[in-house]
Amino acid sequence: MKNKTFLIIGLVWPEPKSSAAGTRMLQLIKLFQKQDYEIVFASAAQESDFSFDLKSIGVITQQIILNSTTFDGFIKELNPEIALFDRFVIEEQFGWRVYENCPTALRILDTEDLHSLRLTRQNAIKKNIEFQFSDLLTSDIAKREIASILRCDLSLIISEIEIKILVDIFKIDSNLLYYLPLFFDLKEENKPIDFHQKKDFVFIGNFLHEPNWDAVKQLKEKIWPQIRKELPEVMMHIYGAYPSQKVLQLHNSSENFIIHGRANSAEDVIKSARVLLAPIRFGAGLKGKLLEAMQLGTPTITTSIGAEGINANCYWNGFITDDFEEFASKAVLLYKDETLWDKSQKNGFEILENRFKKDLFEKLFTDKIDFLQSNIENHRKLNFIGSLLLHHTALSTKYMSRWIEEKNK
Repeated sequence: MKNKTFLIIGLVWPEPKSSAAGTRMLQLIKLFQKQDYEIVFASAAQESDFSFDLKSIGVITQQIILNSTTFDGFIKELNPEIALFDRFVIEEQFGWRVYENCPTALRILDTEDLHSLRLTRQNAIKKNIEFQFSDLLTSDIAKREIASILRCDLSLIISEIEIKILVDIFKIDSNLLYYLPLFFDLKEENKPIDFHQKKDFVFIGNFLHEPNWDAVKQLKEKIWPQIRKELPEVMMHIYGAYPSQKVLQLHNSSENFIIHGRANSAEDVIKSARVLLAPIRFGAGLKGKLLEAMQLGTPTITTSIGAEGINANCYWNGFITDDFEEFASKAVLLYKDETLWDKSQKNGFEILENRFKKDLFEKLFTDKIDFLQSNIENHRKLNFIGSLLLHHTALSTKYMSRWIEEKNK
């Protein structure tokens, strides 16, 4: 009897030490491994020195080629029960090939975050205008992203805010969406370091992600000078994978503003800092660095965008503010006030316990997948717009891909 096969088509090879997206991918792999699926991870990207060794956890890996019929032969032979697309751009490239060669396979899109939401917010910042959710309706990226969601049997959404946007703004049928956030369990074996054992401020984030570069600029130009007036001996440590030259140029040891680049262990640098600062002005999804800080007992100060999708009950493990003068003053207060700091740490543990424990989601998610597989024909009949898009987009994408393939010859 053939083992159940779960194919993941990845935009990149997972780097859990570089980004929350890498952590997310490993969590999905482990979820399906527990359900006795054989996992195959395929990507057209090149592996880096920091790519996770998927073979070490029993995952089969496969290099694939864009715009090539070699993928058709590969997937037809594999014949997976489930195919998961890592981000909508991958569904655009490979969705029609999965549809043509394995029509019964359950097609799942892992959005990671709503790219159109992040990019439309970024555009509003650049133009110095106020972002409106209705702006999404004129976004070309949104049109592509929503079409991809409609073409799939199920899309995994990591933020409840994004579920609301998809249902309320784009009128997506909620049966096509599934809330599955990042998982962050409290580490019983890892007793948090207390107030007096921690020191300095920290920021951490992958610099290939534009919101992180912007946040570091805000720290350097608007927030850190105010904090340093009050706490002249304290350091601001900046960590992140793939720092560009413009990031490295912000390093200034005389101002205690230290750019370190990639951290050997994100856990160690977050755990040893007294407060994590994340002045994020645009973005989407969930901010893994803030959830990890909660897990490690490090209070944080962030913006409403940074806290989005995490603070459903309006409390936080520190402070949320979009005013950078207040951001700086709250950072000083939280750094100096041990009672406030202890309360903030406790809030973080409660948020994880109530909202992000794996046990809250694992069983319900696997039940959802089983139900869809048993009722896939009816599920697809109810998604007529998705079927229509799949038919027409598959044809247009197919012929474009065939043209590129011939041109490449």
